[in-house]
Amino acid sequence: MTDLVLYNTATRDKQVFIPLDETRVRLYVCGPTVYDFAHIGNARTIVAFDLLFRVLRHRFGADHVTYARNITDVDDKINARAAERGVPIETITAETTAAFHSDMGALNVLPPTVEPRATQHIGQMIALIEALIDKGYAYAAQGHALFHVPSLAAYGALSGRSVDDMIAGARIEVAPYKKDPMDFVLWKPSTADEPGWDSPWGRGRPGWHIECSAMAATHLGETFDIHGGGIDLVFPHHENEIAQSTCAHGGAPMARLWMHAGFLKVDGEKMSKSLGNFHTVHDLLADYPGEALRLQLLMTQYRQPLNWTRAGAGEAKGMLDRWYEAAGAGYADMPAPAPFVEALSDDLNSPAALAVLHRLGAEAREAGASDEVRGRLVAAAQLLGVLDQTTENWAAWRPAGTDIDEGAVEHLIAQRAEARKAKDFAEADRLRDTLADMGVTIKDGPDGTTWSIAS
Repeated sequence: MTDLVLYNTATRDKQVFIPLDETRVRLYVCGPTVYDFAHIGNARTIVAFDLLFRVLRHRFGADHVTYARNITDVDDKINARAAERGVPIETITAETTAAFHSDMGALNVLPPTVEPRATQHIGQMIALIEALIDKGYAYAAQGHALFHVPSLAAYGALSGRSVDDMIAGARIEVAPYKKDPMDFVLWKPSTADEPGWDSPWGRGRPGWHIECSAMAATHLGETFDIHGGGIDLVFPHHENEIAQSTCAHGGAPMARLWMHAGFLKVDGEKMSKSLGNFHTVHDLLADYPGEALRLQLLMTQYRQPLNWTRAGAGEAKGMLDRWYEAAGAGYADMPAPAPFVEALSDDLNSPAALAVLHRLGAEAREAGASDEVRGRLVAAAQLLGVLDQTTENWAAWRPAGTDIDEGAVEHLIAQRAEARKAKDFAEADRLRDTLADMGVTIKDGPDGTTWSIAS
């Protein structure tokens, strides 16, 4: 089998991936902070690492891959949203977590092996902070516990920045209790109306960075194979995770390989509510099938910048329409073709994999295509995470608010079939135009005429 080669942010090159233990390949990815709906940029990262999860399972076996993706359910943004709505914090986290699961499920994202929640790991966080203080890497001050950045000479290695550059480019909180401006919070005090837990430093709550260090170590061990997230997390989040974890664990590396998904823009602009181009997955699912959104996110290799457009989502849906039609219902159970797997084995090169998929789709659409040909198309597509439902269910999808009389559509299609049979092609064309005006696209095939909502 072709080697699996992955890009390591820490070394800035592609490396052959060899897990610490082939019977337990371990992957950690930073999950959502549950205060609002996930946007399409969040989805880009989640889908990218879902693809990696699928590739790892394909290579090493589903039972031999452990994927941990956390839920951050204690955070100042959550507190602010709860205060804004006048509801308990638990209401915000429960609603948002449920929405995240629903939206990612619609994108055909597999559930992770384990989904740790920050609030369920407070004891592990406190123990980790105590270890850092005992070893001289952290200190307590005015109800806070802070990591002392100058205590770690290698700080900044992941991002490749000097401390001066990091200070210049970061939003550094000026606080009298800090020994150094770069020192970051491990624990902070909570007011009476904020969530808090008892600790050696008083009632308080954890900083964001310590949460992932504690959860990753609890479920994957002190050193694991791959740590992933969006490129925006390289600094300071992942830099700080490395500092905490390596110092607490006697210098043992946190992860052997670091992977990051690239930035996403919308219509060539940075996504922003002020620009009116901020799209949540929840809203987009009203206009496009989840598989189409997923496919569009995979049309660009995960590390490269991605420009999301509505035209691109429509193009992805059209591709899936053709593949579902080509696959039909009579395909054989086949393995994914070697060229397709080889493309994904080259740092998840999804565009190259899609090129193979296009060729498979063309073969499957040819008259007399065998069950084996269609089976290879389906096997490859399903490794990518699409073509995972019945042709009937796919064809039955409608945009939210679509008001089409399906009975009337079927009646017009039947009338058109009679007109074509009678060689009244002018009438057949008129009926096609009538259907188009209704927002319906029809396609003639050997088994009759099928229809769908125009993209």
